[in-house]
Amino acid sequence: MKIYSKLLLIFLGVILVSPFFGCEKEGECDEVNISSAGSDESHNFGMNCMQCHVSGGEGEGCFTVAGSSTGADLITHLSSGSVKLYTQPNGGGTLKHVIKIDSKGNFHTTEQIDMAGLYPAITGPGDTTKYMSSSPGNGACNSCHGVSTDKIWVN
Repeated sequence: MKIYSKLLLIFLGVILVSPFFGCEKEGECDEVNISSAGSDESHNFGMNCMQCHVSGGEGEGCFTVAGSSTGADLITHLSSGSVKLYTQPNGGGTLKHVIKIDSKGNFHTTEQIDMAGLYPAITGPGDTTKYMSSSPGNGACNSCHGVSTDKIWVN
């Protein structure tokens, strides 16, 4: 009987501490992961980054704003530029955040950004800028652009 009790305790201990049975990775949202100009560490261009880079997801860090940027042909990616977040539409108000586009055309940040009342603008390598006229409410750019909303492209 004692052997069964010990085996049961060991089995329960393995289940409770095993990452296989847990639904969240411990401390994952504490990891800093911010895109930078010239970096080539990103992946999955055009995909919704926030399917993986969220609490309990497989991605490194929990993104608050992330997406991909395309050129005029809507296929190739920009290899530089930035996403800027303003307090008013069309680049008005105060510039609150700048997120650099990496060499693979992706941008992302784990910085704590509340998208409520912020208006995105994307600037390409030739300083061409496109503005969103509405505040999106969340930073999962590829969850709409390229799905239910047209992609935004810049030169």
